[in-house]
Amino acid sequence: MTKIIGVGNYIPSETITNLFFDKHIFLSEEGILLKDNNASITEKLKKITGIEERRYAHSTQVTSDLGLIAARAAIENAGIDPETLDYIIFAHNFGDVRFGTVQSDMVPSLAARVKHLLGIKNNFCVAYDVLFGCPGWIEGVIQANAFIKAGIAKRCLVIGAETLSRVVDIHDRDSMIYADGAGAAILEGNNSDESGIKAHLSASYTLNEKDYLYFGKSYNNEKCPDTKYIKMDGRKIYEFALSNVPDAMKKCFDNSGYSIDQLNKIIIHQANEKMDEAIVNRFYQLYDTPVPKDIMPMVIHKLGNSSVATIPSLLTMILKDEMEQHKIKKNDVVLFASVGAGMNINAFVYQF
Repeated sequence: MTKIIGVGNYIPSETITNLFFDKHIFLSEEGILLKDNNASITEKLKKITGIEERRYAHSTQVTSDLGLIAARAAIENAGIDPETLDYIIFAHNFGDVRFGTVQSDMVPSLAARVKHLLGIKNNFCVAYDVLFGCPGWIEGVIQANAFIKAGIAKRCLVIGAETLSRVVDIHDRDSMIYADGAGAAILEGNNSDESGIKAHLSASYTLNEKDYLYFGKSYNNEKCPDTKYIKMDGRKIYEFALSNVPDAMKKCFDNSGYSIDQLNKIIIHQANEKMDEAIVNRFYQLYDTPVPKDIMPMVIHKLGNSSVATIPSLLTMILKDEMEQHKIKKNDVVLFASVGAGMNINAFVYQF
């Protein structure tokens, strides 16, 4: 069985409230000034997504720096020698983007940079990156699990980190959703008890959905005619998620062999509070069961959407007793799930 033996995260210290966007010039896709004032725009954002604040990395930091801090915390939490790692899997989407630019630096891989900075001498510790949209960290966990079950690896470090604040169009109101952060976990093969990964599922919808998230031009065509930024079709993503994620979660959970009354927590990608609530509601409707109280912890209100970092960061906060209403106890069953660019969906069921 593949078990999580250590976790860590890094939550940047720079807090960005919704007031930060008060002087922004928000434009439509056609480059026309939005009719609503910025106070109304940010209030609507808060109502829909739940976001009041988000965290940005310091101007001197890049994504691999954030990942390194989370990795060190996970290694310390696990109490292991990093030389014993067989794999370092780093999930991200845009590489190291330096402050003030949108130039992505992805060579060498971010995993190789973290391995170097950890000072690991073991040449057979394999370091590589995963680009899978927001579900990247879960996909890294699924890959680590496959390596461990196949006997290829005994111990893996899986990192999820992103600096989305570096790739946003400041004239696009969607830019207010995105944030920076990092989370990491150490996974190890262990057959001493029943805890570990019980089931997993991954899917990629690309026939009609691949461009729901994409890189596109600024809405300010005059000021930024050539530079491209992260863009999304929010309505299509919302509809896609509600139509497909609950079914995928159910399929994964059913494969675990547990009954719905045994599920203790759902740790879902922190993308949009209303969307996540709707997904969980539909998931429980598939079982004709009411949604239990406190089943879904949320931190998007204060941390925003940091893509691949949201789930490992949240898991770390819960396991380190940093969330008053949410605890994970021994033998608890947790369903992890994510959706994002691709469009990709994945999930895994874990017993602690």
